[in-house]
Amino acid sequence: MPLKDKVAAANRVNDLLKDILAHGGFKLKYRITVNPPAPPDAEWAQADISVDFAGPHSALLLERGGELLNSMEHLAVKALKLEQDEHDRVSFDCRNSKAVRREELRMAADVAAEKVRKTGVPFHFAPMNSRERRMLHLVLGKQPDLRTESEGEGARRCVVLYPKDYKPVVVQPFGRRRR
Repeated sequence: MPLKDKVAAANRVNDLLKDILAHGGFKLKYRITVNPPAPPDAEWAQADISVDFAGPHSALLLERGGELLNSMEHLAVKALKLEQDEHDRVSFDCRNSKAVRREELRMAADVAAEKVRKTGVPFHFAPMNSRERRMLHLVLGKQPDLRTESEGEGARRCVVLYPKDYKPVVVQPFGRRRR
């Protein structure tokens, strides 16, 4: 379901967060913004609804790679019944962690691109969530001499960066001859 009424969607997110924070015993405050201004790195998708957290328990949201923050965002996406391709319509953040992570991904993409160009060998990024994989695909997709693919399943899914015309070398098993 697309976000037709963004204010109503923001109110649903607010109701959800009130319940989560009250029942979870979290000491957090949050600000919900509808149609937030575009970030300086506009190459990333812009959310229709952003939620920024602060407070004594904000560090809990960022532990283990922001697992709790991402889980709360996932619950909001499910509550709004957004389709897979619309998940980036809602964005939760705390202590500007997403901007920091975007910059980390951009720097990792630059380093990997140079490495692949110099060696001609594919580069496997660490496993990451679908939003971060998408960010890498977008940034690296602008490189005419490189291509990306996602490989793996579930929590082990990662982005692999290849030279544009890369063809894997097929190794014949030892002891077998072609005839």
